[in-house]
Amino acid sequence: MIYLSFPSISPIMLSLGPLEIRWYSLAYIIGFLFSWIYIRKLSFNKYLYDRKSSFDSKLVDDLVFYSVIGLILGARLGYIVFYNLEFYLQNPLNTFYVWEGGLSFHGGLIGIIIAALYTSKIYKTLFFELSDLICVSAPVGIFLGRISNFINGELYGRPSSTFFGIIFPTADNQYRHPSQLYEAFLEGILLFIILNISIFFFKTLSRPGYVSGLFLSFYGLFRFLVEFSREPDIQVGYIYTFLTMGMILSIPMIISGIIIMIVSSKK
Repeated sequence: MIYLSFPSISPIMLSLGPLEIRWYSLAYIIGFLFSWIYIRKLSFNKYLYDRKSSFDSKLVDDLVFYSVIGLILGARLGYIVFYNLEFYLQNPLNTFYVWEGGLSFHGGLIGIIIAALYTSKIYKTLFFELSDLICVSAPVGIFLGRISNFINGELYGRPSSTFFGIIFPTADNQYRHPSQLYEAFLEGILLFIILNISIFFFKTLSRPGYVSGLFLSFYGLFRFLVEFSREPDIQVGYIYTFLTMGMILSIPMIISGIIIMIVSSKK
C-alpha cells in the first residue's frame, strides 16, 4: 500500500483581522467565475451548433446568477433534508450557520435545475439548452470543491488496507482512503474531459439534453463507486447493508441520465 502524508495546509487561505478567506470559499468563487466565462464562450461558438444559437449575454449572465443562488440554497437545504433533518428540526437556527459546514451536492443539483427552469421560462428557451451548458462547466467547480474537502480533512474515506492510505488528523490514527482525491479526479477531471470531448468532437450541444444526461449518468456512476471507499456520514451511517445515502441519491441520477440521452438522441 502507498502511504501518503497529509499536507499541512491551513483551511484558511488568508486572514485579515476578523475576515477569513477559506480555500472552500475560494473554490466556490473560482468555480462560479470559470462557469460564467466558459458558458459565455461555448454559447457563442457557432462551430458547436448545427443551428443558430438563441443565446445572448444577458441570458448567460442571469443563468449563472440564478444558478449560484440555486446551488447554495439547494446544497444547504439538501444537506439538512438528506443527511441531518432531525438535528435541524431541533435546532432550526443552525440552518443559517453555513460556516459550520454541511452542503449536499445532490441538493445543489436540484437548486441549479430550478434556477435553469426559471431562466428558461423568463427567456422562453429550452431548459436543456441551458442545463447542457451548466453541466459542461460544472466539473471544474466540483474538482476544486473536492480538493478543498481534502485540505479541510473532511469527507475522508474508510479505513484502507490496500491501494492508498493516509492518516487524517480530523479522524483517527487509521490509514484511510483519500476519497476526496478519488472524487476530484473522477467527478472533476475525467468528467470534464468526457463532456468536452462529446461537445467538441460529436457536437452534442446540438442535441439538447444529451450533455445533461451524460453528466447525470457519469457523475452518478462515479459517485456510486467512490462511496465504496468513502466513510458514511456518522449521523446517517449505512441505509441498508452496504448502501449509503450518497449511493441511493446517485442511482436516480444514473437512470434519469440514461433516459434523457436516449430521448434526446431520438429527437
